[in-house]
Amino acid sequence: MDTQLKKGLLEICVLSLLRREDSYGYKIMGDLPPYAAVSESTLYPILKRLEAGGCLLTYTQAHNGRLRKYYRITPEGQQRIAEFIDQWREIEKIYHFIIEEDQTDGPREIF
Repeated sequence: MDTQLKKGLLEICVLSLLRREDSYGYKIMGDLPPYAAVSESTLYPILKRLEAGGCLLTYTQAHNGRLRKYYRITPEGQQRIAEFIDQWREIEKIYHFIIEEDQTDGPREIF
């Protein structure tokens, strides 16, 4: 899968998780579905990007004597999910067009 496309999809997955409840990095990694699994080196830049873009707010909370950084989705983050869903509907139309063309034309040879 294209790296940029995957990053965009992962951002939406993270926002969707945070729409359910505030969370912290390690928990987010564990809560992502297996097909969207990420490493720390991928997740934290995504979280920073979303925060810089106004999609997330952060706060700290004590846990076992240490401060843990939590992430909370903002209205801008909610809007980003809504925009993604609208764009996805357009992509679905294109996908169905391509699949229909492949089924009616049969296999295509590429030279």
